[in-house]
Amino acid sequence: MTPSARPTPVYLDCDTGVDDALALALLLASPEADLVGVGTVSGNTGAEQAAANTLALLALAGRAGVPVAVGAGNASVPVPHIHGANGLGDVLLPASGESPAAESAAELLIGLSHTHAGRLHVVAVGPLTNLATALELDGTLPERVASVTVMGGAARSPGNITAVAEANIGNDPEAARRVFAAPWDITLVPLDVTLVNRLTEDDRRRLEESGRPVARTLGLILNRYFDFYVSVYGLRCAALHDPLAAALAIGCVEPLLAPRVSVTIDDTHGPGRGQTICDLRGQWRDYPEQPGVRSRVVLSTTQPLAPILMERLLAL
Repeated sequence: MTPSARPTPVYLDCDTGVDDALALALLLASPEADLVGVGTVSGNTGAEQAAANTLALLALAGRAGVPVAVGAGNASVPVPHIHGANGLGDVLLPASGESPAAESAAELLIGLSHTHAGRLHVVAVGPLTNLATALELDGTLPERVASVTVMGGAARSPGNITAVAEANIGNDPEAARRVFAAPWDITLVPLDVTLVNRLTEDDRRRLEESGRPVARTLGLILNRYFDFYVSVYGLRCAALHDPLAAALAIGCVEPLLAPRVSVTIDDTHGPGRGQTICDLRGQWRDYPEQPGVRSRVVLSTTQPLAPILMERLLAL
């Protein structure tokens, strides 16, 4: 970022589990970003617990003034075997002493879209329930949002909650369908690219042993997450789902292959429910332009996230 450039105002919509905590910390540690608000949604944990987790992490980082609003619940089921019973790997953080905002997450997003009209970037790393609710409350919202970055879906990769569905999309496909149908620019960051960006056990230990409160806490929180990912990778490491979406949104990691293609969400009740159907048929012609398409799907990046993430977390 050049000295004269203004940081990007970012609204983070999250279900604060382990990788959400990494995304939050990355935004706080990045000069490119100005975190202006956080909304929480049920997913990795309940929306209320996610708000408490977020407030505690913000207080730990000395950023207690960022507004945090509780959003909608949905049909998702918390996953304590992945994120711990409290969403943060069962690591207990000191209570922040702050309370969530009186308004809902959807109302906070709409308000921020007026305050930062034309500049606000939305980073959504949980189910898209809050964004869909905001669209129902204010159909003009997309006119004031610069971009939306969604961690979710699987373009070519298998899903992670069904054969085709990724958790954030699959936990509320009706909301995802409405969000992708809205007239705003969306960058989809699917499992295809998040699963190849990982933190190693050496990285985790560096965080835990750093002596810096935020980094050390993240290292401890990652323990349970790493245990789960042994079943995925066969070794202790972890995919960088949510922090990769945050990094792409603020430009500290750049996409290498990210075609603009039609994205359709299957919200039926058959075996395809929750699938992100990305029209990649143009790949053999270098993805020619599809008229009217406003979604791009990140399939690869110019550099791995882990070294950048580690550098910033260790400096926070």
